[in-house]
Amino acid sequence: MPEPENIVIVGAALAGASAAKTLREEGYRGRIRLIGAEEHSPYIRPPLSKDYLSGEAERSSVFVEDERWYADNDVELLTGTRVASIAPAEHAVTLESGERLDYDRLLLATGSSPRSVELPGVELEGVHYLRTLDDSEALRRSLADGGKRLVLIGSGWIGMEVAATARTLGNEVVVLERGRFPLAAALGDELGRMFADLHAENGVQIRPSTVADGIVGEGGRVTGVSVGDEVIPADLVLVGIGATPNVSLAASAGIGVDNGVLVDAALRTSAPDVFAAGDIANAYHPVVRMRLRSEHWANALNSGAAAAKSMLGHDVSYDAIPYFYTDQFDLGMEYSGYGPLAAGAELVYRGDRETREFIVFWVADGRVVAGMNVNVWDVNEAVQGIIRRGNAVDAAALADESVPLESL
Repeated sequence: MPEPENIVIVGAALAGASAAKTLREEGYRGRIRLIGAEEHSPYIRPPLSKDYLSGEAERSSVFVEDERWYADNDVELLTGTRVASIAPAEHAVTLESGERLDYDRLLLATGSSPRSVELPGVELEGVHYLRTLDDSEALRRSLADGGKRLVLIGSGWIGMEVAATARTLGNEVVVLERGRFPLAAALGDELGRMFADLHAENGVQIRPSTVADGIVGEGGRVTGVSVGDEVIPADLVLVGIGATPNVSLAASAGIGVDNGVLVDAALRTSAPDVFAAGDIANAYHPVVRMRLRSEHWANALNSGAAAAKSMLGHDVSYDAIPYFYTDQFDLGMEYSGYGPLAAGAELVYRGDRETREFIVFWVADGRVVAGMNVNVWDVNEAVQGIIRRGNAVDAAALADESVPLESL
């Protein structure tokens, strides 16, 4: 496959920026156009619900590179620009302005959008979603001085991180959880209970098995969330009920989509010379032999780089183990593993659960398919090694702190 002379990347977030950087690092000298709908240059999202939201991190720290990098490396960064359509048969992208951009290779890295909630009052001032830098800055301004009443609808990772940050800043926080425990969809009830206890100890009110009926307000501004006959007072409401991949461009172009854009292990879509990376890529994983889609930053970083190499004709088989991390109050953790395989797996603990300093392994059919280190550091590489080797493991050895992880 000849090296392309003209690459277009649709989506100027971490996956797109990672691809552009990797192309240059690999010695590619052709044209790169990186197109983003937002006015900002590419940035990373984890700080938006953590240290940037809390005010501990400077604004400059969230950007992948400073704006000079793009000019210095001859990457044409088109911010505030939306793509109207793509035509794979013509190898062309059409912008909303009507301008046509031709390409030899196209990377779709359009990310995901917060899932909206259909409730009366959702249009009131003071109702927030959190996906973008602008979203984070709006929340930051509202929460910074403390004393606000925040109600969260949903208890996923973003919601629980915002809950911890808001409470640390001196705000009152209520979390409405549809199920029994927060984060149970990702971690199961047992570990979800640990996070519920952590938040309760820090003054967050978790309301399990609770579904909002509507959002109420006065004078166009939110004043509460209705649950049955009760109205929970609120100065701010954050809706955090998950995200959906932005696949409309691909679907309209006839590219295969199903829970994201379907790609093979080389991140190639069903259309010739069109690739996908980041949140939208529902990729065939060569190790577990199933499709996986991850919305976490590590996947954006790594799949963007892998897609760049694939576009250059390198032999790519994207087999990264999904990874994410969180920081909430005094608990920090890293998780690596294959979520679909971890469902229903046996939990094996190493360390002290009472002090929340431990590693937990998900063991299915005698093999570790996921692991999470909680307030235990510099072990993630070893945990990933156990998962990647796929050896049959002895549960007693996994739990025994005297047995080196590298030997398992």
